[in-house]
Amino acid sequence: MAFFTPTALSLKSRALRLLSTREYSRAELVRKLTPHEEQPGTLAQALDELQAKGFISEQRVAESVVNRRAGKLGATRIRHELQTKGLDTQVVDAALAQLQSSEFERAKDIWQRKFGLLVVDASDRAARASATARQMRFLLTRGFSAEVVRRVIRASVTSFEDENEL
Repeated sequence: MAFFTPTALSLKSRALRLLSTREYSRAELVRKLTPHEEQPGTLAQALDELQAKGFISEQRVAESVVNRRAGKLGATRIRHELQTKGLDTQVVDAALAQLQSSEFERAKDIWQRKFGLLVVDASDRAARASATARQMRFLLTRGFSAEVVRRVIRASVTSFEDENEL
């Protein structure tokens, strides 16, 4: 059994306290706990022990971010968020693979919540172009691909025109 210094226990308890609130990647814990490390190597040792016991998991971090953010963001923004957490590229790719099939539906739902009742006079081309550009920018900044954004806007215009013909 290894003998722990008070600093190592303190670092481990700080890490556990952080992990009790949400999932953190190892890189995030290193960034947060490095200022509290008094002896070099004690932080790495504490994090190694926590990772060996399953308290730190890149897979759980990725799943948590995807579950929490998929309702509001596209795959591009979620990928960026996962990468800033210091996750391995393979873990990021695996987490985003499940999002690709629902990208259009998620973008359409977000568009519907934001612009669902937005009606623009069809005869005013400038107003329609301005509204379309604003809607496209909104979805693009949310991290949806340009192709998905075009499909959502095209589908919304088609459904709007179909409703007006009735």
